Amino acid sequence: MDKIYMNELAFYGYHGVLPEENRLGQAFQVSLTLGLSTKQAGLSDDVADTVSYADVYETVKEITEKKRFKLIEALAENIAHRVLTDYPLIEEVIVKVIKPNPPIAGHFHSVAVEITRGR
Repeated sequence: MDKIYMNELAFYGYHGVLPEENRLGQAFQVSLTLGLSTKQAGLSDDVADTVSYADVYETVKEITEKKRFKLIEALAENIAHRVLTDYPLIEEVIVKVIKPNPPIAGHFHSVAVEITRGR
């Protein structure tokens, strides 16, 4: 299976368990690995034979910026479901949601969840 990588898409959303996260919001990063055959697109050089990553970006943006979830696991699950539903050429999707500045006492770079879903 071929892959299209969409790395560290940046969004601002209102996801989290704590009330401050829902009120103030925060930055999120989403990375996707789209599993599909790109052979026909490679032969035809026609975007109609593949998945437009511009369209996928808009799908992820809509979910991340307009919906609200307590858990980044739920955000990832919703993204995976929608990508598989809206883009039938995609056979598998890996979604990684990164929360760069979670409100947790301590020093670290980020927290993240990664899921793999397929047809």
